[in-house]
Amino acid sequence: MTDASATRGADDEQKRAGRGGLAVLAAKVFFILTGLVQQALLPRAIGRADYGALARVFAVSNVFNNVIVASSTQGVSRTVASAGAHEREALRATLRAHLAIAAIATGVLLLAAPVVAHFQGAPEVLAPLAAMGGVLAVYGVYAPLVGYINGRRMFARQATLDMVAATLRTAGMLGLGWLFAKNAGAIATTLGTLPGMLGATAGAVMAAIGILLLALRWTGTGKGFAGARPAGVPEVRAYVQLIVPVMIAQLFVNGLMQADIFMLGRYLSLAAAALPAPITPGGLVAEAPTAANEWVAVYRACQLFAFLPYQLLFSVTQVLFPMLARAKQEEGDARVAELVSRGSRIGAIVCGLMVVVIVAMPESLIRLAYDAEIAASGAPALRVLVLGQSAFAMLGLATTILVSLGRERVAMALTALALALLVGACVVMVPNAPFGRLQVTAAATAAASALGVSLVFGVVAARKAAGAFVPLKTALRVGACIAGAAVLGLYLPRFGKVLTLVVAPAIALAYVAALVVTGELGKNDLAMVLAIVRPKKR
Repeated sequence: MTDASATRGADDEQKRAGRGGLAVLAAKVFFILTGLVQQALLPRAIGRADYGALARVFAVSNVFNNVIVASSTQGVSRTVASAGAHEREALRATLRAHLAIAAIATGVLLLAAPVVAHFQGAPEVLAPLAAMGGVLAVYGVYAPLVGYINGRRMFARQATLDMVAATLRTAGMLGLGWLFAKNAGAIATTLGTLPGMLGATAGAVMAAIGILLLALRWTGTGKGFAGARPAGVPEVRAYVQLIVPVMIAQLFVNGLMQADIFMLGRYLSLAAAALPAPITPGGLVAEAPTAANEWVAVYRACQLFAFLPYQLLFSVTQVLFPMLARAKQEEGDARVAELVSRGSRIGAIVCGLMVVVIVAMPESLIRLAYDAEIAASGAPALRVLVLGQSAFAMLGLATTILVSLGRERVAMALTALALALLVGACVVMVPNAPFGRLQVTAAATAAASALGVSLVFGVVAARKAAGAFVPLKTALRVGACIAGAAVLGLYLPRFGKVLTLVVAPAIALAYVAALVVTGELGKNDLAMVLAIVRPKKR
């Protein structure tokens, strides 16, 4: 192969990866939009207290689910990408391992459910949390299939699965949640839970089964082999040894996503039980469990928007991970550093795009999806929490880089440190704040402080492993835009829903314009985008 042919091949691969990234990004945007619809309608369908209690359930079950999904996707993707002509055999071998892992994880979740309900002071979460074991069992089969698709770089098909899954989950949770809230009061009372929350978890189980059936139809279960083991097809023991560090790292990462609301739920319940007349976000006196669950709902509303930078950045990691794994094996350190620098720069710019909008108008954004009481109560916390979650998003990018380069132990240590800092900050700050709004803000402050410190360590580790991370000039320019938007947000009024949909894009455009003026975005970036989206001439 000539140098010119090799260059054209590398360019074609980059363009295919770029188009795949756009497909995954489009699916992620769709996921975000359906999530907004889901979260906006759930409090109306099942009630604010049920919604807050459901957030307690997901704070635990999502950790298990996301560990299974992320570790399976990464592990199977890496194995399939390096299996050459034996991709189907690699799928069968890894799928067997993940079935056993899923069975163990499901058993652990079921055993943990009573402990969680006791720790939270919320017995109503026990039955729905046990029901979410069904989702975990299904994801144990579904996620390896997504990893197979990702490893073969079939990003458009992966994006389609993501979109269908989001649609089914939203429809199932809303539909069954509303139906149970209206008609299943007696069943819920028998199970010691809340009807709307029980129906929403049942809807999640049904949606998981539906998307699994579609994925199986597209991928099958792989192919067995007779005789000698083909090259690139791992033994179960070797594969498990490979995947366990990834799972532990993902456990800490996803624990970071939920530890603040989990700890907040405990301290809200304790504080409400100690008050003679706990107050809800609407200013009404309520029973302690109801008041505590409604304040958990406020924090969940903040999380919905604060997680947007991470959700968008996840699309970058989905494309970057297989490219880095292949580049390390075939192209050397210089190519790895180039991909990391380019990918992390894009990640920082995308992350900043979301953060500037949120810090500038937090109450207006919450009001798009929730009632005025939740919006007013959660705005101060959201302004702080989104800064912490943007740090978490970049930390997630750093740990993905480390894992893709075989530094799973370093990634695990980083996320363990961050989780310990976050839990410690919550233990110190949240119980010492008065019940309600100030406890919610204290939890956000604890998360932002812990994640900001952890990101510093993540940047150092990523630079040491890959030789690059976000360029300093990019970090300074994006940071200056975020600081300016935060100052602007102190003076902006709360906008109505229609005007919010006008002002938010205007702030985003101002951010892009600021990056152009400062020289961060230029002709080369436009040329790269056009090269990705234009069809190849033949």
